Amino acid sequence: MQNRPWITLALGALTLLTVPGQASFAADAHHHHEHHGAAPAAGLHLNAGARWETDAPLRQVMGDINQALADALPAIHRERFGKRDYTALASTVERKIAYAVEHCRLAPEADEMLHLIIADMLGGAEMMRGKTPGQRHAGAARLQKALQAYGTYFEHPGWQPAAD
Repeated sequence: MQNRPWITLALGALTLLTVPGQASFAADAHHHHEHHGAAPAAGLHLNAGARWETDAPLRQVMGDINQALADALPAIHRERFGKRDYTALASTVERKIAYAVEHCRLAPEADEMLHLIIADMLGGAEMMRGKTPGQRHAGAARLQKALQAYGTYFEHPGWQPAAD
């Protein structure tokens, strides 16, 4: 695996923000890439039946990532999204997540749930950097599922996940 310092920095920052008992998140996030197209992480749940609250920086970041994927999906489905395109999309995801880590301020329980979604998003980004078209496509699918989970578990007015 190629060393990407911004992922290490983002995961390190996420680890510092985690609640006790979640310190293994950063190590686990690197291994999620092995589950091609896997559903978002187990353990996601609502806040006593309601979606978790978000803040403006998180909504902006998730909206930006969602839009980047929505813009890419037509070319992905026509198999006209090349390795450079996937790499650029992965870089966008990683950069936006790093911004969210720095600027987002959620309640500890909401933050814990968000870490599960971010782990899948970073896993998808890592897969999009893969050597084969199938692996890159599976990474985009994983990102799409994570964005769908975000909309299911987090309050984001007007949220419409990128669709096929």
